[in-house]
Amino acid sequence: MFERAIKLLRNAWETPDLRRKILFSVLILTIYRVLAHVPLPSINLDAMRQLFQQSQFLGLLNIFSGGALSNASIIALGLNPYITSSIIFQLAGMVVPQLSALQKEGEQGQRKINQYTRLLAVPLAVVQSLSVYFILRQPLGSGLDPIVPSLQPLPLIVLILSLAAGSILLMWLGELLTEYGIGNGISILISVGIISGIPKTVSQLAGAQTGDNLTDVLVFLVIALLVIAGIVFMNEATRQIPVQYARRYKGQNTAAVGQTTYIPLRLNQAGVIPIIFAVSLMLIPGTVANFALGLSNPQIVSIAQTISVWFSPTSISYAVMYFLLVVAFTFFYTAVTFNPERIAENLQKQGGFIPGVRPGAATIEYLNRLLTRITVPGSLFLGAIAVMPILVQFAFPSLGSVVSLGGTSILIVVAVTVETVRTMESMMVMRGYDKFAS
Repeated sequence: MFERAIKLLRNAWETPDLRRKILFSVLILTIYRVLAHVPLPSINLDAMRQLFQQSQFLGLLNIFSGGALSNASIIALGLNPYITSSIIFQLAGMVVPQLSALQKEGEQGQRKINQYTRLLAVPLAVVQSLSVYFILRQPLGSGLDPIVPSLQPLPLIVLILSLAAGSILLMWLGELLTEYGIGNGISILISVGIISGIPKTVSQLAGAQTGDNLTDVLVFLVIALLVIAGIVFMNEATRQIPVQYARRYKGQNTAAVGQTTYIPLRLNQAGVIPIIFAVSLMLIPGTVANFALGLSNPQIVSIAQTISVWFSPTSISYAVMYFLLVVAFTFFYTAVTFNPERIAENLQKQGGFIPGVRPGAATIEYLNRLLTRITVPGSLFLGAIAVMPILVQFAFPSLGSVVSLGGTSILIVVAVTVETVRTMESMMVMRGYDKFAS
């Protein structure tokens, strides 16, 4: 894959319009990385780093912000409001008739949905900015100062508007990258943010290397390579369902042979969405418990302490519940996004059928059964990727405080890299340079 991408990039550079797209993409990514280091006022950076070592949820948010959240940057929210808005509209399109009708209108309907998504992202950015402020106001422990002090109304408004405006600016840069650059701009920004943290992780791992834990480091690196290979394999694994179309006769003596195509069913149909849903849900009990610990009622405090232990990101109970939630959300999201009834209906309208399966109800039952069999290994894979950082901390306690195996990050980078390479190949073919992509 790496050699293929390098070859495509070299050949694309020789094409003037593609070279302009590449240069524009580099410019947008440079602006993005500069903004990631423009700090917000009134932030205790040392306390901020301690908080991110303790919270897996904030670590996930930091992934989508490209490290800007841990840097207390003006784009600390990253693309989280836009991602949340996209998920809301994607799920709402399955239950709201008006949105479902827009989804069926093709490119024009999708353009309207994208516009609604951007509009909803604005109030979501304000709400999430306020949530971040309240989270950062909580002290890390006894005798420790909060990351952000209690602010007066005007400084608070400035802080919230700065965070919201930074997120909207980042969303705009992603849209520009999609329109004038190469690939999906939002996905590329997230992926580049993840990649930008690799040098820091490598330096931390090198700094943690001693004579006592050298074996742990080597085993960790081997496991990391195996995980990367597994993610690439699972992300590209596809079950192709053959579809045969009825023959159509042209003239009196000439018959066109029925066309045979395939319906691709990916093993990882849901992507990283189930992980985002699960970690967001796992955050709620721990957050409520942390607030309840400050109450004066001893019974409530006792219950809150129990909940805090059960939902501690480093506990076995947290890992088990997290894993089960990812598996459940994978089945749910796959069922929402893949509609066997609609596929069977479209096949019947177009004169297509699956060999050996009768059209109609039998096709729907076949697709549902096949989808369930595919989703089981895909959901278990996503669950394992989600709890990988927790397992690493248990297996390598000497390295757990320094580096964790970010399976979610690797999954995102692999998916975006494959998608970008395919986009470049399509651009080369459209310009008559398909020989370069071969």
